[in-house]
Amino acid sequence: MGETTQIGCACGQTRLEVEGKPIESVECCCTSCREAADRMQRLEGAPQILTDHSTTAFVMYRKDRVRFLSGTDNLAGFRLSPEAPSTRVIATCCNTPVYLEFKGGHWLSLYGGLWPDGTRPAPTMRTMASDLPEGATLPDDIPNAKKQSLGFFAKLFGAWVAMGFRNPKTPTTGEINV
Repeated sequence: MGETTQIGCACGQTRLEVEGKPIESVECCCTSCREAADRMQRLEGAPQILTDHSTTAFVMYRKDRVRFLSGTDNLAGFRLSPEAPSTRVIATCCNTPVYLEFKGGHWLSLYGGLWPDGTRPAPTMRTMASDLPEGATLPDDIPNAKKQSLGFFAKLFGAWVAMGFRNPKTPTTGEINV
């Protein structure tokens, strides 16, 4: 068993533990992540989700390396539309976004706000920069990929191989209208 880190929602009712190093730590620039973040951060008491550059910070972990320690009864999901391939899950106790799950995905994109200040793994890249509005600029401190790269998908595939091609279920107890 590798090193573990405990993370959680703003009020502390929903707690998770992640094991080892993440697959990747990214800031997503895609339209759907920016729209969802804007909607979620308008919920009562919700934390700020969008970064100063209008990106959404995620730390991606294999599902088998994420354990829910408490508060699973607070988890409710929503989709941007009925046909959307991803579900965003919020801890309803304090409206903290917890994770983004892609349909059929073997990983969770955990929202960066779950880590205490200064402890979240630093992002190594921004993805989907081509989705940003005309005239938007990003700093050049990390790569700003227009789309997901072949290397990005190779890391996801490698994680799936390491998991034995499994896709563990995640807890969600309801739906939320965001």
